[in-house]
Amino acid sequence: MIMKILQKYKAIAMISASMLFVACAQEDQPKESQLDYTVQNKTELDNWIGTSFLDPYNIKVYYEWNQNLVDNNRFLFPPTVDKVQPALEVVKKIWIDSYSTIGGADFVKKISPREFVLVGGTNLNTSGTMTLGLAEGGQRVTLFQLDYLNRKSRADVTEFIHTIQHEYVHILNQTKPFDEQAWAKLTPSGYTSSWYVQPTATSRSLGFITSYARLNIYEDFAETASIILTSSKAEYDAILASVTDVNAKANLKKKEAIVVQYYKDNFNMDFYALRDEAQKNTTAVINN
Repeated sequence: MIMKILQKYKAIAMISASMLFVACAQEDQPKESQLDYTVQNKTELDNWIGTSFLDPYNIKVYYEWNQNLVDNNRFLFPPTVDKVQPALEVVKKIWIDSYSTIGGADFVKKISPREFVLVGGTNLNTSGTMTLGLAEGGQRVTLFQLDYLNRKSRADVTEFIHTIQHEYVHILNQTKPFDEQAWAKLTPSGYTSSWYVQPTATSRSLGFITSYARLNIYEDFAETASIILTSSKAEYDAILASVTDVNAKANLKKKEAIVVQYYKDNFNMDFYALRDEAQKNTTAVINN
């Protein structure tokens, strides 16, 4: 009997505790949601980005400030809004359209970064150099100095698009590696972490297309490919003609040949046709 009475009171206590918990839980609930569910209205620029990048290529563009997407230890700022579309038009015309024409309409759809982060200002390094672009894990490309791009200047457009071409080569290499062993044998003693104090002419006399190419074989490959893509045939021939060292010139030509074969073997693409298309589209951008 005593056991039954205890069980009865225990059950009543459990029910009371449950009711008290429910009551407290209800009292603790906020009267109104603290989350902002407001849907931001899309601007004309947002709609253009959607139809030009997000919908056809699944590339999301971040141009508004997001501290989670940049290095907060650098003095960086978002691009001026009216600079965004002109810069992206350069990217689309010279990079995407060129690859789509030569590599096929679906080429960039299949292999591309999924995010572009745009920054208005310069990304300065403690070494005194500037970082013009970053490629992170093949998924995100950050572009700097949008506010300073002059679309009427071939030099400005070439420097800007060189950044995209360079970073995209890294993404291609992550998809299909180049012949690293063959490349590493060409100029093994010329690589240095102090590339930024080396004059371009000195680096070319050692078989490197730019001084930055001397950082490692991966930057060397990307620089070789991107410099050719951002130069006309005559301009690149002039670079080679400026190199008087026989071995250096031979190594530059061997590196060029590896790049050309890489595009042919892995993507069935004529690299020189891609260069000519990019040059044609660069001229169209400048004259528009």
